[in-house]
Amino acid sequence: MCDANNDIHLHAIVVHKPNVEQHIQADSNKLYNFMIRLCLLDRMSSYDSVTLVPDNRSIKVESGRSLHDYLQIELWFTKKVKTVLSTNPVESHNSLGVQFADMLAGMVQSRFEDGAIPDFLTIAPKLSISRLFFP
Repeated sequence: MCDANNDIHLHAIVVHKPNVEQHIQADSNKLYNFMIRLCLLDRMSSYDSVTLVPDNRSIKVESGRSLHDYLQIELWFTKKVKTVLSTNPVESHNSLGVQFADMLAGMVQSRFEDGAIPDFLTIAPKLSISRLFFP
């Protein structure tokens, strides 16, 4: 899939949770939003418009737009681009893209938590991994 389409990029971020400070752990949604920013902001800033399709379950704060607003602010003020962000949360069972992302996340999690290698090795050459809070 990645070889057939240069516009498809696979990214993952792994966090070594024991090294995450308590005040950050108190609101895991903020860490999640920060990780999404690290993973997507540069790529998003190269487009005039972007549609983000997160799993509906990933929106855990009262406003429901925290991630959207955070990314839009970062695009406009930090990256100084005019990119317009649309966010279209979906239930994972209704989106093959979200299901694929869940599968990929499961492979990465299995690799780092369980040492599972076979499935991970299949995708590893196409996957960019960022590591946060590792010793």
